[in-house]
Amino acid sequence: MAFLIGVGLCWSSLAHTEPSPSRQAELLHRLKHDCGSCHGMTMKGGLGPPLLPITIAGKTDNVLMDVILRGVPGTPMPPWDFELSNGEAQWLIRRLKEGLDD
Repeated sequence: MAFLIGVGLCWSSLAHTEPSPSRQAELLHRLKHDCGSCHGMTMKGGLGPPLLPITIAGKTDNVLMDVILRGVPGTPMPPWDFELSNGEAQWLIRRLKEGLDD
């Protein structure tokens, strides 16, 4: 029973919450500029690895969300949990998996 409750809590934290249109614009700006400063302005890589649909396709949303929100210790990847909610991180992951329009 505890396992099912844990799965339910995990699923609910990954629910597809759509940020408001103005917040979406802010998030895309941050993605292209803040993330782009390390991952490349076209997300093809730089200091950080590429964030293209093909390069992140094998990674689960949970893994990607953990990297975004908690960062990667010992690397330049900072945690963004001070700035992003779980829902916003999930929205960014969906955008990255779909591919960004230039």
